[in-house]
Amino acid sequence: MRMRGWRGVVAATVVAASLGSAQPARAGFLEDAGWGTLTVLSNVFYMPAKLVYATLGGVTGGLALGLTGGDMDVADNIWVTSMGGNYVLTPPMLRGEESISIAGTPGITSEPLDSLDNGESVDPSGADLSQRPSFHETDLGS
Repeated sequence: MRMRGWRGVVAATVVAASLGSAQPARAGFLEDAGWGTLTVLSNVFYMPAKLVYATLGGVTGGLALGLTGGDMDVADNIWVTSMGGNYVLTPPMLRGEESISIAGTPGITSEPLDSLDNGESVDPSGADLSQRPSFHETDLGS
């Protein structure tokens, strides 16, 4: 009889430890499936619209380049604005956890630049950007 009491105490301790260390419930399968379905349906409409917007921006930027006599700043602003941004929506975007960027932002580079005390910018690799040729000064081999 003494053995039964000991087993009961061990069983009660195991049950109490299991309940005490229970993890909070994670989002269920149906919730994940719902966000996935909403994402696919959203992309059915968003992706073609974004591709049309980017294509029209590409053509418009090319026309602007020709009509301004080769002014790359004008064309680049159109190209970056229309061709930048997100082409695919993700569940975190639809939940509001990440931003949705339909258009790009001109003037923002993907490589961060550090600034010196005298106001000159330097490339993180150490190259002096004031000596780097601009697009118009670069020989394109033509």
